[in-house]
Amino acid sequence: MRKLNQQRLPRLRRVFQRNTPELVIREGRPAPAIESLIEDDHDIALMILAAGDANEGPGPLVSAIAGSEGSFSIPVTVVPNTLTDQDIDDLV
Repeated sequence: MRKLNQQRLPRLRRVFQRNTPELVIREGRPAPAIESLIEDDHDIALMILAAGDANEGPGPLVSAIAGSEGSFSIPVTVVPNTLTDQDIDDLV
């Protein structure tokens, strides 16, 4: 199983985020809380989630989003947790 190296996080932020990140804390079930945030903040244009290890399934957040009764008004992209730095560069 390959875990995300914490040193790669700044690189991922630079590649996937063109804006300054904002910390938002909401209570409740994940999918409805995220859907509410997206409805409230019109600056959010895309959600990118990293999938879990294949042995562990897609991960709890991806599972919650996939099983959500509602639909999101923005694109939701799930990327594999096995992306290398070169793979990330190729995506951009």
